[in-house]
Amino acid sequence: MYPAVHIRRFLFLLLAAVAFAAPQMAAAKGVDEDATAALKALYEQAPGAKALGEKAKAVLVFPRIRKAALLIGGQGGKGAMFQDGRIVGHYNIGGVAIGLEGGAQTYSYALFFMSDKALERLQTLEGYEIGLDPNIVVLDAAAGANLSTTTGQRDVYGYIYNASGLMGGVSLQGLKITKLSK
Repeated sequence: MYPAVHIRRFLFLLLAAVAFAAPQMAAAKGVDEDATAALKALYEQAPGAKALGEKAKAVLVFPRIRKAALLIGGQGGKGAMFQDGRIVGHYNIGGVAIGLEGGAQTYSYALFFMSDKALERLQTLEGYEIGLDPNIVVLDAAAGANLSTTTGQRDVYGYIYNASGLMGGVSLQGLKITKLSK
């Protein structure tokens, strides 16, 4: 089988990846400020995102998601939900990745809920799983710069932006969003 040193190394790397990507215990005020700044930055980078935001039922912003992997990895962060220009809730996002992937990075992620049905799914389920819903379109800020409410016809749009760090490879991954209690 596998020598004990390989098993220990694997467990150490798995623990390090999960610890790095685990959601940070920031105060709600810090998350609110970071989410507001991250949404403003997205709107400046991608005018299409701003147009979506004006039509969206709600926008969920994760200002800093941390991700680390070496074959197996994890990612996580905290965010805030905006409705009518004000923050109405806080959420956690977390996930795992398995495959040929390695590195560490941080990025911002914003989800635009365009329909009452999509928003209701997020609010009533015990965790919203990204990757399992075919109605989510994920864009980076540059690719989505020309998206508008006339070209966009999906229930949920996700923007990935402000990425830093180095991550490469191919993996199978999933993310789960859960509402934080007050």
